[in-house]
Amino acid sequence: MNRDHVVLITGATGGIGRATAWAFASVGCKLVLTDTGPSQLSALEEELKAGHYQQVLSLPGDLAETGFWDELIGNAFAKWGTVDVLVNNAAWRAIETMRTIPVETWEKTLRICLTAPAFLSRAVAARMEALKRPAVIVNVSSMMADRPAGTSPAYIASKGALDSLTAELAVTYGRSGIRVVGVSPGYVETALSRDYRDADGDNVSARLIDAVNDNVPLGRGAGPEEIASAICWLSSEGASYITGTTLVIDGGFKHNFSGYSVKRNQFPDQF
Repeated sequence: MNRDHVVLITGATGGIGRATAWAFASVGCKLVLTDTGPSQLSALEEELKAGHYQQVLSLPGDLAETGFWDELIGNAFAKWGTVDVLVNNAAWRAIETMRTIPVETWEKTLRICLTAPAFLSRAVAARMEALKRPAVIVNVSSMMADRPAGTSPAYIASKGALDSLTAELAVTYGRSGIRVVGVSPGYVETALSRDYRDADGDNVSARLIDAVNDNVPLGRGAGPEEIASAICWLSSEGASYITGTTLVIDGGFKHNFSGYSVKRNQFPDQF
């Protein structure tokens, strides 16, 4: 990465998005940041500029609205002339089961988590092909695509499809020098991980987090900065031969069968 590179990050004010913005800014990249909250986006821009990172363009908007996609890409290219890295990080989901989820919720989730990344990627790739410049697209997926909980059906479906889309886009655009990669985080310390409630409306996130961490070999969730670091590396020349694959960043959770509380019952001196 260098100071000539432009990075567009969706969902920029969330935990992973914010950390990713700071990570790319720290190596001198120009930033295009988007999210739904204008005030939060403005606050992030001011924080970055206060940290002496001046080359920031904030474009608030809702990725559920298809008209915003062309506006976002058009303004990014009008400002900087290029988008060298697109980070499809924005996400939205409701906590409910397939038994009750309304079709409107299903469709909004897929629009934001799958369709927007697909068409933003197409728009960026087409412009970069015309410029004959390489680019990188990073899709932020989720470990839950492989380890569903039964409580976010549209979100799970979108993330599973996003992993497949990553491979498809890599095949489509690879000969143009455009790499497409994914990251699949496990539990990450963000606001999106702390909004789980029981039938009475009480927040049960702490209990769920404890249950997840009991199954993580490293014994904890990730910090947003750890995911951002992986995104930056995958976007760099150091990962120049990596495309079409999704990197799982879950502390080993995916491959662990039983919780450590169970293991300690079985082998108290070994776990």
